[in-house]
Amino acid sequence: MVSGNIEGVRTSILNELDKIYNVEVPKTNIITFEILRLLSEISSFIDREISVAVNRKGKVISVSIGDSSTVEMPLVDAREKKLSGVKVIHTHPNGNPKLSAVDISALLKLKLDCIVSIGVLDKNITGFCIGFCSIENDILKSEEIGPINLEEILEFNYLSKVQYLENALKKLDEVKEDNIERAILVGIDSEESIKELSELAKSCNVEPVASIMQKRDKIDSAYYIGKGKVDEIALMRQVKRANVVIFDDELSGSQVRNLEENIGVKVIDRTTLILDIFARRAKSKEAKIQVELAQLKYRIPRLQGLGSVLSRTGGGIGTRGPGEKKLETDKRHIRERLYDLEKELKKISKTREVQRERRNAGKLPQISLVGYTNAGKSTLRNLICEIAAPKEHSSKENVFEANMLFATLDVTTRAIRLKNNRLAALTDTVGFIRKLPHSLVESFKSTLEETIYADLLVHVIDASSKTAVAQIEAVNSVLNELGAIDKNMIIALNKVDKVTDEKLNELREYCAEYDVVEISAKERINIDELLDKIEVKISNKTKEVEYLIPYDNQKFTAYIHKNSNVEIEEFRENGTYLKAIVDDKTYNKCKEYMIDDFRE
Repeated sequence: MVSGNIEGVRTSILNELDKIYNVEVPKTNIITFEILRLLSEISSFIDREISVAVNRKGKVISVSIGDSSTVEMPLVDAREKKLSGVKVIHTHPNGNPKLSAVDISALLKLKLDCIVSIGVLDKNITGFCIGFCSIENDILKSEEIGPINLEEILEFNYLSKVQYLENALKKLDEVKEDNIERAILVGIDSEESIKELSELAKSCNVEPVASIMQKRDKIDSAYYIGKGKVDEIALMRQVKRANVVIFDDELSGSQVRNLEENIGVKVIDRTTLILDIFARRAKSKEAKIQVELAQLKYRIPRLQGLGSVLSRTGGGIGTRGPGEKKLETDKRHIRERLYDLEKELKKISKTREVQRERRNAGKLPQISLVGYTNAGKSTLRNLICEIAAPKEHSSKENVFEANMLFATLDVTTRAIRLKNNRLAALTDTVGFIRKLPHSLVESFKSTLEETIYADLLVHVIDASSKTAVAQIEAVNSVLNELGAIDKNMIIALNKVDKVTDEKLNELREYCAEYDVVEISAKERINIDELLDKIEVKISNKTKEVEYLIPYDNQKFTAYIHKNSNVEIEEFRENGTYLKAIVDDKTYNKCKEYMIDDFRE
């Protein structure tokens, strides 16, 4: 009985495959020539994978058909400290004999004796690869042999390797599965960009094991990089035991599919990696909606082209988060989901707008911390709130801070009291990055609007970074896209305790047109100086004024309360006394009631 995706397959072909059940495989051999001939001819003809499972007695226990990239695996008993006693032989009708990530996953999860892939193209066999389980530091890992030729596969005695492994398994107290994701990083930009990609990968608990650079004037439409470089990566993948390849730039769906077919493991790009990090870090309802929206917007045009490895893996990098649905099933449902998410985000955006209006009604100056990811914004925000938080807000908890990219996704706003006793609102925003996906900028617009409406931006820069100038340019690029580049701004050169004088002078010169403060949020260096600068910048836009308003004209009292920050109010014999911090509009409108000592 042939199982799997047999729809549209002729009965005569199914009958031919049924004959495989009658073939006995010698116990010491992996496969027979007769089975290989049938598999290669039929797999080429129907352009689908065919899988055969054989037990150690040489009896065929399962024959199944998949589509061009996937095949049903037989149900086997994956016993502890023992292999399953089953080997699986299957075809790759794309002609690539290399084991895929799914093949390796099946090998380890089912504890197969071995798994064999047969490259088939136009009824010709292009080669074979054999995968075995192995043990390293008490962890179950994979070992790949090949590509090898027809003569070698027919004479290969696999039982000696199987018996050696089973003896090793019996001696272990516990066997852990190797769930570590090891990545090869690929880029065409610069070494700095690859290093940043490495940090992004580490943020996803992925271990970078190698990096490859290729200088190209023109991007290859099929593979992004050259075909020769693809073959080099495929070889390195086996040597380094990598199970994912990460590209430093955005790939099209067809490029991902072509790369996966030739390399044999999951391939993702920088955008997918960043989206994955955002999916991990999103905590609030708003952040989760924004991430899902960005994921869907990025993936929907790529559904036809995305590689099978991405859709078939049951987890790992690039497959998590609220946007990880069965995207392949129905584009219409995805568009409906996009509509619902955008509608929900508009509601949240209105709520944020109301909150902003309330702050404006109290005339609280808005200060936003902006900067490259991991520049130290959250650490600085927590320190300022610790120093300058009003007593009634002192119990507010700190935002998460860590030495990692995109540690903070959720925007938080807290009140702080400046030295002149004036209240202000301090907002910590999402960090920016080079090549920030446009879908993320669009989805996080409601969050990033805090920078648009801010009275003052504090641009926090990691002065110790070798790429500090490039990071400044990346932040300015996003601010420009948001229309906030011309805002009142202070440059805070952070981590000055870790930087050389030469580097500091270079940054001073680069930022000469701005007000610059050299600080260390971690070591609490020059934080008072930064607060003084903030106070001066904010005070330039407002004035502290005293009024005496007659009781027969109290509408001005109400107006000042509504549009200013009233610090003192007293009811005197000849009118209401107010001491308030006002903007230019209120100053001019209520000028006639100012106490003479404060007139200009």
